[in-house]
Amino acid sequence: MSFDLSQHGITVEDVRHNPPPAALYESAIRREEDSAIAANGALVAYSGKKTGRSPMDKHLVKHVDSEGEVWWGPVNFPIEPELFKLNRERARDLLNLCDPIFCIDGFAGWDPKYQIKVRIICSRPYHALFMYDMLIRPTTEELESFGDPDYVIYNAGQFPAAHETTGLSPTTVDLSFEDREVVILGTEYAGEMKKGVFTIMNYLMPKQGVLSMHCSATADQETDRSSLLFGLSGTGKTTLSADPKRFLIGDDEHCWTNEGIFNIEGGCYAKTIDLSMEWEPDIFQALRFGAVLENVVLDERRKVDYSDDTITQNTRGAYPITFIANAKIPCVAGHPTDVIFLTCDAFGVLPPVSKLTEAQAMYHFISGYTAKVAGTEVGVTDPETTFSACFGAPFLVWHPAVYAEMLARKMREHGTDVWLVNTGWSGGAYGVGSRINLPYTRAIIDAIHSGELESAPTEPDPVFGVQMITEVSRVPSEILKPRDTWADKEAYDATAQRLAGLFRENFEKYADHCEPEVREAGPGAPAVAG
Repeated sequence: MSFDLSQHGITVEDVRHNPPPAALYESAIRREEDSAIAANGALVAYSGKKTGRSPMDKHLVKHVDSEGEVWWGPVNFPIEPELFKLNRERARDLLNLCDPIFCIDGFAGWDPKYQIKVRIICSRPYHALFMYDMLIRPTTEELESFGDPDYVIYNAGQFPAAHETTGLSPTTVDLSFEDREVVILGTEYAGEMKKGVFTIMNYLMPKQGVLSMHCSATADQETDRSSLLFGLSGTGKTTLSADPKRFLIGDDEHCWTNEGIFNIEGGCYAKTIDLSMEWEPDIFQALRFGAVLENVVLDERRKVDYSDDTITQNTRGAYPITFIANAKIPCVAGHPTDVIFLTCDAFGVLPPVSKLTEAQAMYHFISGYTAKVAGTEVGVTDPETTFSACFGAPFLVWHPAVYAEMLARKMREHGTDVWLVNTGWSGGAYGVGSRINLPYTRAIIDAIHSGELESAPTEPDPVFGVQMITEVSRVPSEILKPRDTWADKEAYDATAQRLAGLFRENFEKYADHCEPEVREAGPGAPAVAG
């Protein structure tokens, strides 16, 4: 018996409701010529022209009930309710032309107190398997009593929006908080669904006094106290959270409540470019039957060539979090002992690790400095300097100051330490220096978690004012002070001052919402003794 979606305007008779991965594999191989099964057992699929997110095509419905709460501007573009309805009807009409279609019901949020029910309606088996992996899977009993979803995502991404009529781009990702629906047209990149759910949670959670965060999280195996790693895609959130010495809570999206933290998702979505068993064994082994590999290249023996970026550098793998041996199920943990800001500094002037005061923490959280790693977004081919508020501006709904104030309050209440870790360049800027070795970054994270850096020697950075850690076990001391790694000291000084100026220029747009001590905590401020 087909699953009934008539309440959502879907009249297709063959609706496959939460089919198992094997059935989705069969549908993908039969229906899509370019789908394949890799030698490791993962389903290989391709997202077409769009191999990354399209942030300039994200729209929120401008409605009287929510427009005063939304941070409008370069992140959240308004769309009128009538145009949203037009795009929704187009998506429904196009989905009704497909036979079969797929419906995936699942949860977002491991804490039952804050959990929401999400329904995905799509026509591509790969999209269905992707969200089957990324949402928290209901048990058989939970699925039988699932009832009406809290939010519905219509993914008709293989069809363009009605751009001739609307004057907008043929790609659109539209979200209505009032209708509790997301419409995707003109992009088949699976990550749009995942980030659509995250955007929903970024709106709902602060209304309940819960901080939603773009970060990975691990937990100490003895105390259950957690650690948060913030950073944009490509800075190391997923890689560094795959730590066999700690429990994995999640790799990308979390919430911080009065009781502790919880993962929003039921799976992980890792970059796979240059993936190797040697450096990232947990992720490498998680890519097996039931996982999705997106936009990768296979050799003649159906082995994945993880170094091949012919299609995109943003090759990806999605897998259930249960595929990671040390994942903690349910994905909840205690309050964080440490907050770590990961920044991929393409200028090569920030220290590999430094400790921040509360004011500095808020300054760097609001700034969200990093470099967009190639391929994460459409049109990005080389690392580009960027500032992304709260290390996740494209997914925020409220003003960044709302999230920053919540973070400061929670850190203060729970005695959380804050660190800035550079996973970018050393010895020169991008093109001259080299990327900091991953084993060194892992050693730094280990030293933070062990408490070693609490008593480590420090020196003030003369430009950025942070306290540079100058000794870390298993890390060469000569790389810990960035100026010492540059052959041309004058070039370092000029580059550091240039980046400091960019920090100050960027922060101007947020300064009016910040206390004086936060505004004064950026580059050029006197260093605070450690």
